[in-house]
Amino acid sequence: MHLERSRTLLQEALEVIPGGVNSPVRAFRAVGGTPPFIERGQGAYLYDVDGNRYLDCIGSWGPLIFGHAHPRVLAAIRDQLEHGTTFGAPTVLEVRLAQEIVEAVPSIEKVRLVSSGTEATMSAIRVARGFTGRNRIVKFEGNYHGHADFLLAKAGSGVATLGLPECAGVPPNVTADTLTLPYNDTKAVRELFAAEGDTIACVILEPVVGNMGCVPPQPGFLETLREVTARHGSVLIFDEVMTGFRLAYGGAQERFGVTPDMTALGKILGGGLPLGAYGGRAEIMDTVAPAGPVYQAGTLSGNPVAVTAGRTLLGLLRENRATVYARLESMGRQIAEGLYAAAAQAGVPVTVNQVGSMVTVFFTEHGPVTDYASARTSSTAQFARWFHAMLEQGIYWPPSQFEAAFLSAVMTDADVEHLLAAAHTAFARCAEERATS
Repeated sequence: MHLERSRTLLQEALEVIPGGVNSPVRAFRAVGGTPPFIERGQGAYLYDVDGNRYLDCIGSWGPLIFGHAHPRVLAAIRDQLEHGTTFGAPTVLEVRLAQEIVEAVPSIEKVRLVSSGTEATMSAIRVARGFTGRNRIVKFEGNYHGHADFLLAKAGSGVATLGLPECAGVPPNVTADTLTLPYNDTKAVRELFAAEGDTIACVILEPVVGNMGCVPPQPGFLETLREVTARHGSVLIFDEVMTGFRLAYGGAQERFGVTPDMTALGKILGGGLPLGAYGGRAEIMDTVAPAGPVYQAGTLSGNPVAVTAGRTLLGLLRENRATVYARLESMGRQIAEGLYAAAAQAGVPVTVNQVGSMVTVFFTEHGPVTDYASARTSSTAQFARWFHAMLEQGIYWPPSQFEAAFLSAVMTDADVEHLLAAAHTAFARCAEERATS
């Protein structure tokens, strides 16, 4: 695999962009080496500037559930471009998308469109505080909800990938009202709420975590959160930026049968373009200006090009709903089982977590990964060796032990076979290096 042009571009980027990238995990600091600079994507594949082709197991970190450059999405974008790119005024398109979101997501009666997942979670928490008149919020270790200052306490994603203990530039008083608990720890939840529940404005979590690797909720965890927040008048917020429309058309809340008070959305919602949303019960959302006193605004909120792309992708999901989620579930399970079998054959201890089309291989000898502490027992050095062995064979896996892989519905049986064959070789190489180290 040749990366000469990518190396040159990285050097150019380092002169004008901090770290050479516009989002930290892309820099490959956790795995070493040069990140391929991508030129184009088509279907299930990425193509870099050096002419290498990769099976894409990232899907732009979640939104590309039907792969790259879907012809219907591109055609819809082209058509909208003929009518303009942004208006800063109401459009029919945003009303129609809002109606589709309300119809799809169990918790949402009213919704506000924004431009990113960070903006969605940040705004949802502001609304929850305004609605309850309380300041304190609860989040879970290893859950990442965007880079708003008060949410960077014990966050996952790039913070975990880079091994940062905390984020510089965030004053301690900003996170003073942010309480953190271990994910999947129902006992800790009950104890906190028994002692201080009436002071808590909201609880926010990823119902299936993707930002410390894929970590599903243990039986009863989501139900406990629903119970204690309802009893104490706190707002339960599901961050479904990753899981919304991916684990089911109605998201993780449809899949697990637990309905929060509010939901943050992004990724698939934008069809590959920047778009987010937050919504919930009407009485909560009616506190948002201009209906109520909680202010939130954005010039590009409801951008017509992004809304068009999102509506087109949601339409594709609705049309294929009977088959697409079953296909993704089956493929995810096949890949997870195949990865575990390949590791076992090579004698490399791993844990493989999978929920639908989200998958993570944890290089840990310490058993199940159910929270941030158990995820952190993984060997990042072993993961890095495995990652590069996969990349050399044309598999673009997430360049971090603490990020989930996202599968796309356009991956074929041959693609799955290629991935698993590459994994066999990669695990064997890890075993050889373990034996000689």
